[in-house]
Amino acid sequence: MYFFNKIIWITGASSGIGKALAIALSKQQCKLILSSRNATSLELVKQACDYPEEIKIIPLDLENHASLALKAAEAIKAFGKIDVLINNGGISQRSLAAETNIHVDKRIMDINYLGTVALTKAILPHFIEKKEGQFVITTSIVGKIGTPLRSSYAASKHALHGFFDSLRAENHQNNITVTLLCPGFINTNISKNALIGNGLPQGKMDIATGNGMSPEHCAKLMLKAIKNKKEEVCIAGAKEKLGVFVKRIFPKLLSVLIRKLRVT
Repeated sequence: MYFFNKIIWITGASSGIGKALAIALSKQQCKLILSSRNATSLELVKQACDYPEEIKIIPLDLENHASLALKAAEAIKAFGKIDVLINNGGISQRSLAAETNIHVDKRIMDINYLGTVALTKAILPHFIEKKEGQFVITTSIVGKIGTPLRSSYAASKHALHGFFDSLRAENHQNNITVTLLCPGFINTNISKNALIGNGLPQGKMDIATGNGMSPEHCAKLMLKAIKNKKEEVCIAGAKEKLGVFVKRIFPKLLSVLIRKLRVT
């Protein structure tokens, strides 16, 4: 019951990993704030949780950076403080770099990177003031390894690692911790919602994603890492973890192998 009575804000909470995290955390009787663009889906997640009376819904759009400071103030006011911010919201990609409109590149960075950074900066003064807090970030294995059809998505996730590694170092004295979580293939709708080159959703499930880890098991492993305040954890299958290792030790070998990797 480590999370008992903690106040935890989850973005991207309307489906997939975010929904699984909300349901798992609610069993430990923490207070939750759930956010995404879809208020109707958030209400369904709330009703699927234990103790829905301890859950607040705050719809937000990570692409609307100017609104996030007000959303942060609303979240803090909901229960009087925030203990953990789980930055889980984002969008993926399924297109070759040569076929991706620059506006799609920008949108992915605006949501995944700048939206997450803007929300984090809005909560950071609160954590500094109370000398305690934990930022949790759902990045991806492609935040460690760039793969085909993910150029902008990989860039946005790599950028999160750079920002939050720096933020961790800057705020160690404030007792603020940063946990970067890197899922591999997880069986969610991420591939259906992923943007193709013209900016439209792909609209179909990838085979690799459909065969991925369940969001419930992913959430269980994520919560273990959050509880232990790990700095960075890869939550993925053995082959995906091996890829991260090979990238670090034998980068040229991985660059050859990655060309043959099935990523859809």
